[in-house]
Amino acid sequence: MTRKIVIVGGGAAGSSAAAFARKADRKAEITLIDKHKRIGFSRCGLPFVIGGEIPNYDELTVYGQDFFTMSKIDLMLEITVAQIEPDDKYIMAIDKNGTESQIEYDSLILATGAEVFCPPIPGIETEGVLPLRTIEDGILIEERAKTSKKVVIIGAGLIGLEIAVALRERGLEVIIVEMLPYILPLVLDKDMSKDVEKELMGLGIGMITGCGVDEILGDEEVNACVIGVETIDTDFVINATGVRADVKLAKEAGINIGKGIRVNESMETNIPGIYAVGDCVECKHLITGEYVLSQLGTTATRQGRVAGRNAAGIRDIFPGVLMSSVTKIHGLEIGATGLTKWAAERANIDVVIGKMTGHTKPHYFPGGSKVKVKILARKGDGRVIGAQIVAREDVGHRINMVATAIQSNMTVNELAKVDTCYAPPIADTLETVCLAAELTAKKL
Repeated sequence: MTRKIVIVGGGAAGSSAAAFARKADRKAEITLIDKHKRIGFSRCGLPFVIGGEIPNYDELTVYGQDFFTMSKIDLMLEITVAQIEPDDKYIMAIDKNGTESQIEYDSLILATGAEVFCPPIPGIETEGVLPLRTIEDGILIEERAKTSKKVVIIGAGLIGLEIAVALRERGLEVIIVEMLPYILPLVLDKDMSKDVEKELMGLGIGMITGCGVDEILGDEEVNACVIGVETIDTDFVINATGVRADVKLAKEAGINIGKGIRVNESMETNIPGIYAVGDCVECKHLITGEYVLSQLGTTATRQGRVAGRNAAGIRDIFPGVLMSSVTKIHGLEIGATGLTKWAAERANIDVVIGKMTGHTKPHYFPGGSKVKVKILARKGDGRVIGAQIVAREDVGHRINMVATAIQSNMTVNELAKVDTCYAPPIADTLETVCLAAELTAKKL
């Protein structure tokens, strides 16, 4: 009997689920449903189109129409899923004309994603307050930028900083407002964020930390923001305060909800045959064991792979997350994995920290740059539990190196002794990650 797999949501997680379900079962009837007209693109690339590093939005397509056609995956776009009937194994779908239809499934994968969070700021709904979540959002921001001189960005997370640089490079005056005491508070500790602040200040980007936007002013259009005792004129505002998991459909179907949709290591919910993936899902943190919302593209793609395979009858597991992330702010690369000092304190974990500044290449070889590494270890047993790295090159593979160490339960002593490579054009004789681990071990 031909298996029927239905996927709700065509973002990174849903598209990945469809792709891997097809690889696992060549004969299954696979249907992907999404309420939007455009799917299968990389959200992470949006700021870099606005900044001009990527030429256009079409380049962001990861899973295009040709892929779905070739893979014999039935695409149903501009369709809203209104209801799940788990007992009878069908969903109720409504097209843009209001026509309803029932679609049966053997396995259902929910990839409903997340919605932009609107903080309770008076005036947040005023015309000219824009999010950056879709290609349409990006186009609107570009249009605004063409006729604007100044923008206020609320939120100094990864997206907030990336869009700040993009708009600054388009010639706008940019001011970032962050309620917490420093920028990138969920990624870096305060000491490591200072290099990023210095980079942004060098670009002429203004930063206000430790207080939020109290009010957004403007009758029909945004014209100013009230921040503490100061009123700052602006032509428009970017809301970069994050997203919230879209769990409405799952909750109405009786699926267990925590911070997001709750799943097991197979990405299956409490209802057999219904899986969930991506930004709508909470998953286990590999260090603390707590359930967290990862909401990273890497997590979404990996979860999609696992759910797609399981929905097609092939056993696979998703172990959890370390929240490993990396970005590039102008010429500066920033990466982190595991816990920050602040996050470790919240989890009641005593840590020992080692920081080391080294070089990406030997000092005598042209083109190298400084690399700053911070390693965190658990005080009791010396296990590596986190790292933060800031440099002008080669941050990604170093973060991956530490993430591997954490997942392998390595101690800082073991990380310090990793047999790393060396060649003058590529790497220094002593790897800075190992030196930082060695310093941490000595403190232990």
